Amino acid sequence: MRKDAKVELLRKVPLFAEASRRELSRIASIATEVEHPQGVTLIREGSRDDGLFILLEGEVDVRRKARLLRTLRRGEFFGEIGLLATIPRTASVTTGTPVEALVVSGRDFKKLLYDSPTLALKVLEALGNRLSTTALTG
Repeated sequence: MRKDAKVELLRKVPLFAEASRRELSRIASIATEVEHPQGVTLIREGSRDDGLFILLEGEVDVRRKARLLRTLRRGEFFGEIGLLATIPRTASVTTGTPVEALVVSGRDFKKLLYDSPTLALKVLEALGNRLSTTALTG
């Protein structure tokens, strides 16, 4: 996948809403493409793994305590909070079909934030906005 296409996908992630094109390009440079067959658990509820997934192809099922919450498809994303916090995952995500995804690891992302304080501030602001919106509507 071309870097420009990665940048456009990353632009849709709320945590990156205020990032400049250059900053998105830096995030794209640490994003890798992965493929998984149907039936693979990408995130396990309660685990402390990290990483953001953006679906390029296929579908994943999001479940909490085995109850299906929703199915995500091409262009949708999950796991963004895992980029910043090592808190237990609130749901499991399993491939419902073969999946291609763009993945940003939490470890690589934290290093990028350390090297780019301006981007770190933008991400923290976006996270704060998201939390305040959730508190008001949730």
